[in-house]
Formats: sequence, structure tokens, C-alpha cells
Amino acid sequence: MSALPAALIQPMGVRVALLAADPARRRALAELVAAAGHAIAAAPAAADVLLADGVAPPDTGRPVLSLGGSDESLAGLLPMDANATQIDAALRALAAGLTVRPAAAAVASFEPLAEAAAPLLSPRELEILACIGEGASNKEVARRLGISPHTVKFHVESLFRKLGAVTRAEAVAKGLKRQIIDL
Repeated sequence: MSALPAALIQPMGVRVALLAADPARRRALAELVAAAGHAIAAAPAAADVLLADGVAPPDTGRPVLSLGGSDESLAGLLPMDANATQIDAALRALAAGLTVRPAAAAVASFEPLAEAAAPLLSPRELEILACIGEGASNKEVARRLGISPHTVKFHVESLFRKLGAVTRAEAVAKGLKRQIIDL
């Protein structure tokens, strides 16, 4: 078996045209791009990808990575404070024809879910909510499902939290409204 050429083993660089209003920022981006193994293109028409920092890119038909931009029509969007690894990966992805968007920020919270959001209920919680909707007490639900009343109480409390409900009737009403259950 023959060895692969070195060009196929090492990742190839991308020709990048820099568009930045601030000369200092342009120099910093040029250093970042060069350190990642990419070439700086003299003109947007000679580039594989345009890297725009606070400048509206020209319409060249080339993919654009906008730092801090919000134009959803562009192929690539990253926050202004994106690090070198993120910019390098985004440039390579755009050159390969992919779209780049920043990850949505996850917000940790113990607040009830918004009305429009469908809560993630376990299969057991769905069974219990349906039983509650039929008017069953915790003891009746426990007998039907073959679990202890304490376990039912635990699941009911979890339902209340996930649905943002205070009463059994409110939990059933929200379940029906969101089409989680039907009676």
C-alpha cells in the first residue's frame, strides 16, 4: 500500500480576505489567520472565505464569517469575542460549504417552563397525569400502576414543577392545553 501525499494528511489552509474597519484589529486577525495556517488573500475575489469584523461584506458570492454580526443571510456568524480555535474551525467549515452559528447559551434555572414550551415528561409522569385527569386520587393511581403512593406523590410534585402548576386541576388543564394528554 502506498503512503498518502503529505498534502492529504495535513489540513489545508484557506485563503481568507480580511474586512476590518480598525487597522489594529485587522492586524490581530491577520496574525490569528496566519497562525492557523491560512493564507491572507489580497482581495475578496481571490479568497475562499471573507472574514468580516464590523464591516458590511461586499457581495462576492464567497461565504462570509462575520464576527459580532447578526445578518442571518451570511454563511457564518460568531460572537465578537470568538477565540482563535473557533475562528479557525469556522473558516474551515465555511470553506467546506457548511453554515456556522454560535451555540445557543444555556440558561440554568429552576423556574417553570414558559407556556409555549412543551415540558419533557417521563412516560410514568404522562401516565400519572392522565390518571389525575380522570379524577383518580394518589392511592387509586398507585393501585392502577402498581407503585407506592409515595412514588405517585413524588411524580405529581415533579409534574407540578415541570408544568408550572400549583393544583392538580391546573396541571391537567396545562397538559390538555399543550396537547401532552387527551381525555
